[in-house]
Amino acid sequence: MSGGVRIAVIGAGLIGHRHIAAVRHAKGVELAGFVEPDEATRSRGEATGAPGFETLGGLLASGGADGVIVAVPNQLHEVVASECVDAGLPVLVEKPLTDDIASGERLLRKARVAGIPVLTGHHRRHNPLIRKALEIVQGGELGELSTVQAQTWFLKPDRYFDVGWRRKKGAGPVYLNLIHDIDLLQAFCGPVATVHAMESNAVRGYEVEETAVILLRFASGLLGTVNVSDAAAAPWSWELTARENAHYPATAENCYWLGGTRGSLALPNLAVWRHQDDNGWWGPIGFTKPIFSFEDPLVLQVEQFAAVIRGDEAPLVSGEDGLSALRVIEAVKLSAASGQSVDVARPHS
Repeated sequence: MSGGVRIAVIGAGLIGHRHIAAVRHAKGVELAGFVEPDEATRSRGEATGAPGFETLGGLLASGGADGVIVAVPNQLHEVVASECVDAGLPVLVEKPLTDDIASGERLLRKARVAGIPVLTGHHRRHNPLIRKALEIVQGGELGELSTVQAQTWFLKPDRYFDVGWRRKKGAGPVYLNLIHDIDLLQAFCGPVATVHAMESNAVRGYEVEETAVILLRFASGLLGTVNVSDAAAAPWSWELTARENAHYPATAENCYWLGGTRGSLALPNLAVWRHQDDNGWWGPIGFTKPIFSFEDPLVLQVEQFAAVIRGDEAPLVSGEDGLSALRVIEAVKLSAASGQSVDVARPHS
């Protein structure tokens, strides 16, 4: 491509605007425009100078794009992404890949037949902090992983639930928030094989869960725990610790811990803890903190998408990765409903 890779964004809501800004800041990329059917929302986007279109067809008729970021409501992900695939456009779909397993499988099957790349917008994996942490784990600095723990506690205020759908099943922290954590845990530890989960709505009493506690067995045999709640006034979540988004207050706390036979890793402060001799818990222990950069992961995600479009790189987070995280989330919900452990590979059995 002689000029920058032309990327369009479909959906101009809150996350869509963040993607538009990321495209504008990305190197070697041009904003082809955005698609937004709602006239008022489209006008607000156009006020920033971005070319807006009512439909994908309108965008294509104007000169088109080389790739598309899909940032529409979850239930429209399959339909909109499939339209992009039919148009021969590589697509990056904001998480979750789709709103259920069957639709995700249909989308990826169509993309494979057409030979069109599909990426999932689990942007945390593009964070230089996570890239460095993966180097540490995969390089063997922690030895053999033996356990992992993740915590994501935050407080959604009462006014958040003034919107009716947010009080209904499917709108809680398991579907809306936990999927990012699951994607990262699988990046560090490999695929989750089995889950056992419990949920509660005892505080607010809404139809939707507010807290879930989950046991994970990974395919390697590694065990882990995850505790997620949107009814806890607490600093222990990725949003309030990683400094990725200026809308959230930053704290100095951690929310992930990975334990191994030679050392342990706390995130996001990236402290690697090791004993100084072979005496284990009887010996001195200390930590080191490697250096990493602070680039915006959304911008890095756009640049990696552009590299995929050019054919220079494979997707860092593929559509299959997004579907894998969605399978774990579905298994969590089924386990919480049934009270039984659920095999992720066969969640309906």
